[in-house]
Amino acid sequence: MFEYAPAPESRSVVDLKPSYGLFIDGAFVDPTDGDSFKSINPASEEVLAEIAEAGAPDVERAVRAARKAYDKVWGPMPGRDRAKYLYRIARLIQERSRELAVLESLDNGKPIKESRDVDLPLVAAHFFYYAGWADKLEHAGFGSNPRSIGVAAQVIPWNFPLLMLAWKIAPALAAGNTVVLKPAETTSLTALLFAEICQQADLPPGVVNIVTGAGDTGRALVEHPGVDKVAFTGSTDVGRAIARSVAGTRKKLTLELGGKAANIVFDDAPIDQAVEGIVNGIFFNQGHVCCAGSRLLVQENVADRVLESLKRRMAQLRVGDPLDKNTDVGAINSAAQLERIRELSDAGTAEGAERWSPPCELPERGFWFAPTIFTGVTQAHRIAREEIFGPVLSVLTFRTPAEAVEKANNTPYGLSAGIWTDKGSRILWMADRLRAGVVWANTFNKFDPTSPFGGYKESGYGREGGRHGLEAYLNV
Repeated sequence: MFEYAPAPESRSVVDLKPSYGLFIDGAFVDPTDGDSFKSINPASEEVLAEIAEAGAPDVERAVRAARKAYDKVWGPMPGRDRAKYLYRIARLIQERSRELAVLESLDNGKPIKESRDVDLPLVAAHFFYYAGWADKLEHAGFGSNPRSIGVAAQVIPWNFPLLMLAWKIAPALAAGNTVVLKPAETTSLTALLFAEICQQADLPPGVVNIVTGAGDTGRALVEHPGVDKVAFTGSTDVGRAIARSVAGTRKKLTLELGGKAANIVFDDAPIDQAVEGIVNGIFFNQGHVCCAGSRLLVQENVADRVLESLKRRMAQLRVGDPLDKNTDVGAINSAAQLERIRELSDAGTAEGAERWSPPCELPERGFWFAPTIFTGVTQAHRIAREEIFGPVLSVLTFRTPAEAVEKANNTPYGLSAGIWTDKGSRILWMADRLRAGVVWANTFNKFDPTSPFGGYKESGYGREGGRHGLEAYLNV
């Protein structure tokens, strides 16, 4: 195999501080009880920084600051003026995109080419897009006088830390709300750099507050009586707990939860293109994608061809240093997530599925898992039912379009699906019958700020992105 020379991105563009406080009311402050935790580089297990852990009194301070900013400054501000701040933030993100991309890869473990070429352009695009909506809310289709809700509590996951922040904060601010955001405890650093960008943009104090911490911090935020709206992206189990905790209150809620997407390949699909889509669908971001195409449904008469081509392509994937520009598959985000992936993969083997990984040398330090496919999978296997959230693909076969639909929909989730075929009529027929919030045709994992994203069933409810993404942040 042709070997690429190492092409490391420089870490020197990032100025890492030894410790970070909470961002409340426009300033970095120490937590009330002085607790902190370590942020670790998953590729090397080195400690990157000490992060403040917010307790209930800190959450109280943050919600109070957000309420004051909403009542006095941000809520009454004309939309055109709010737009100027959002445009300014978007431009600062573009100016500092290299720094943000390197920090994201250091903290999260994802390859630099993904954070640089996918995450960061989309982050800036979301702020630009929603800046454009800020003075046009009455034209969004939600009545002639849509009003903001108030203080939004937002809890985001570790797989796309900065992108999830943009998905949450941009529409909330455009609609005239203020926010208290809790990033995931393993990936807080880009959210704290975003707080610096808010300062740089002269965003009024209290409009954006960032409280770092683990589950207890998130719980205190979500259950705080001073919060008007809760937005959560993460696991279905935590989503259920949040839904229970806000039931019976006046809080609005949107949930974007797990997925077990089917990537469906028909015998008339362009095989090479489909294989690229399969690889992108499950190995992009190490499979840490809620809409990952983790179930491959391939038509029986081309299954051998597709698998042969897929294995050949997987043998070319480069696993290793996330900061190397040639790396395709980076590190698993945490030891706990690696353990979950191993447990479910072992269950696949124990239940009789056939496991295959390309030969690849994994680094000795850090959290790593080789790209893996399972064949001979049935719908009863755990690996076909449960979300693995890692670079593991389950392969099933089908004979007819009706069988493909039945198998694709046989899941508690309903976030996304992919269809690969040469026939436009078949794409429309399938899309109409697939119970998934997003259906891609002859592509996968394509995102755009103008397109709504969200799921059915245990994948949650509400939409993010597009005009639809504003509705969750407006009283309509």
